[in-house]
Amino acid sequence: MSKKYFGTDGVRGAVGQDPMTADFALRLASAAAQVLVPTGGTVLIGKDTRLSGYMFESALEAGFTAAGADVLLVGPLPTPGVAYLTQEFSADLGVVISASHNLYYDNGIKFFDGAGSKLSDEVEEAIEASLDKAAITVDSQSLGKAQRIDSALVRYEKFCASTLPGGVRLDGLKVVFDGANGAGYKVGPRTLANLDAEVIPIGCSPNGRNINDNCGSTKPDLLQLTVPAVGADIGIALDGDGDRVVLMDEAGQLVDGDQILYVLATAWQEEGRLHGPVVGTVMSNLGLERALQERNIEFQRAAVGDRYVLEALKQGGGVIGGETSGHMIVLDQTTTGDGLITALQVLAVMKRTGRKLSELAAGMPKYPQTMLNVRTEQRMDPNASSQIREAVSAAEDELADSGRIVLRASGTEPVIRVMVEGRDEKQVNSVAERLAAVVAEAAG
Repeated sequence: MSKKYFGTDGVRGAVGQDPMTADFALRLASAAAQVLVPTGGTVLIGKDTRLSGYMFESALEAGFTAAGADVLLVGPLPTPGVAYLTQEFSADLGVVISASHNLYYDNGIKFFDGAGSKLSDEVEEAIEASLDKAAITVDSQSLGKAQRIDSALVRYEKFCASTLPGGVRLDGLKVVFDGANGAGYKVGPRTLANLDAEVIPIGCSPNGRNINDNCGSTKPDLLQLTVPAVGADIGIALDGDGDRVVLMDEAGQLVDGDQILYVLATAWQEEGRLHGPVVGTVMSNLGLERALQERNIEFQRAAVGDRYVLEALKQGGGVIGGETSGHMIVLDQTTTGDGLITALQVLAVMKRTGRKLSELAAGMPKYPQTMLNVRTEQRMDPNASSQIREAVSAAEDELADSGRIVLRASGTEPVIRVMVEGRDEKQVNSVAERLAAVVAEAAG
């Protein structure tokens, strides 16, 4: 069964358009309750700072309580905070209202099971099957109740701080924190300040409409200017729901997810904390793979998507993995991507070694990488075309062992992504353009 509503990370879309309506949210809550929450069970609901979060929070609360589930409302909190508190409160289900790094006019709904893990495809399919049924209302004596949890922020804040090894404090470090005007706008600065860091917050004044708006991990331009301007040691930028992070070194140079993986993996190898393979994706920079190989650190590539990174980590017994975008999983501390906890691990390395972030990241040279999107009339598998396969084979021979090619069909639109990387930027661009032309011809 193919899923109609659930994508790679829950249900998402433009507010007011199917499926992101109040009516759908109520029915989704009812369906999820029927599949996952027994009568008398508990659901924990968190959200980011979008204006539409109030509407969806109320609709979900109505659907769950009508189905007989009790609801705990924690308000604005990063997605990984909801995953953590779902376990902390022994809830049967955790729900996040967020569209992650999208702008405010989009929103989404995603779920965690009682163990703080994302739902399997099979469970999502079962929920979708139940959407065809009318929303249920149990008898009056079995209705659920709802309450707000005022301690949620402090609980998650203490958990984040507890992930720092050996009681490390952050005194002496000056940090610029960009909360993307999103879910981490309060817990990020508070956690850092309580650990004795000097904190300069930006992107921490949400108004319901400015989430991810020229701020956060997808638009870190202001952070890049601010860090060197104020003489900070590091800049930290989360995305709107706090599960991604990118960093700025003291000179205002971007440190992306691949470089963060390198910094943590090499430091943890020295500390004896690193176990199993480091997991990236097929899009991770070749420079990361080569740099880890030089340190005798095993590296594996998973398909794009944090759920595939998590699956590979669990299978290989690994503790650190992530995507270039900054969606990082520190598996010995969390069950899902957590931008704040990832940043804290980097700060701990800086504190322990006394080294600047630029020094820590310098051991991973980034290979030039180009990605071209080729729009097609309909979705297609590029590997099914002999014409494309032959062109890729010839291009791989040209790059030899100094480059890499990935052709990937988008999961959300009729687009083929052509990614080429190698040592020579001019050659990389040339190969990418030629392959894109072949893909366009084959798709036409």
